[in-house]
Amino acid sequence: MQHRIIVLGAGYTGASAAGRLAKRLHREDVTITLVNAEPDFVERVRMHQLAVGQDLKLRTFGEMFAGTGVELKLARVTGVDVDRKTVAVIDANGAEELEYDTLVYALGSSWNDQGVPGTAEHAHELAGRPGALQLRERLARLDAGQPVVVVGGGLTGLEAATEIAEARPDLAVALAARGGLGDWLSPKGGRHVRKVFDKLGITVHEHSAVTGVEADRVVTADGKAIPAAVTVWTTGFAVHPIAKATALEATGTGQIVVDGTMRSVSHPDVYAVGDAAMVMGPGDKPLRMSCASGVPTAWQAADAIAARLTGGKLPNVPIRYFNQCISLGRKEGVIQYVTADDRAVRAALTGRFAAVYKELICKSAAWGVANPTLGMPSRRRRVVRERAQAGSAV
Repeated sequence: MQHRIIVLGAGYTGASAAGRLAKRLHREDVTITLVNAEPDFVERVRMHQLAVGQDLKLRTFGEMFAGTGVELKLARVTGVDVDRKTVAVIDANGAEELEYDTLVYALGSSWNDQGVPGTAEHAHELAGRPGALQLRERLARLDAGQPVVVVGGGLTGLEAATEIAEARPDLAVALAARGGLGDWLSPKGGRHVRKVFDKLGITVHEHSAVTGVEADRVVTADGKAIPAAVTVWTTGFAVHPIAKATALEATGTGQIVVDGTMRSVSHPDVYAVGDAAMVMGPGDKPLRMSCASGVPTAWQAADAIAARLTGGKLPNVPIRYFNQCISLGRKEGVIQYVTADDRAVRAALTGRFAAVYKELICKSAAWGVANPTLGMPSRRRRVVRERAQAGSAV
């Protein structure tokens, strides 16, 4: 009897987990089903590039997983019953239930409007391809001189503002940040961000929490109105709501609580990775939602599942941070080195070299997903048959 593994979501984390499982386990012993609503991989870290009109390389899952034993199920997940161990999906043929022995939950996150009035009606987002394409179409219709406001001073906000300003120097681009511009970076990194913003002519509204979004402006907490023909909202992410509707132990924000092997603390046959998981990192701090956090959690989960199925040694690899990679358009960037728990240190790379470095990081991340079973030592092991037949949790 084959052990049925279902992976929900084929972003960086889900696709990485599925590919790594295929490398670790014999296909005669397991079935690996990857459920995703779209047939090709979305490079989420490049959505700001897509929004300004750049064309991204298309990578289809059919090609990526050809010959690996991973079966792609094109469907939208509508629910998970962790007690019955089933997943409800809808595909081109209608509703269906899938049964699993082990579930890897990697549905990720979407944009978070933070409950600010008018955001859902008037703002654009960059958390996925549909939003980026809508913004792309809207930006293309803007006449010269019209104002664009990016709300949010984090990594996504910095990248979006600079990308738009570089691609469309005829627009009046502004950024509204709750805190100071790049205030979490080292002095060197922060200075370079300001230098690039000045060079691109981006107006910065620091310490300006946006409390309302209207069709032609955003309003800040101090009553200031900032003109905006287009508002781009980049104030963080919200996890997919399905997990919170299950019996899984989850946080108030809907992230699944897991142990060090990414295994649910309440349901041992469920693993959660990436943005969907509440993972404690160095300094007993939760990992931030990012590709940098997500891919290592996918590797950890896949290796733990394989170890438990085959009787191998459980992974014990601490997940930590090394740097934050920020593109500032196509020609500038900042590589901010950080402590294990993601605090900036003095060292930083800036300028053209940093931009090239960031591009290599993006390409390597996509390559790792597009070639999930290459470049990794073959450690494929046979499933311990007694465990699979007994249907015990892994």
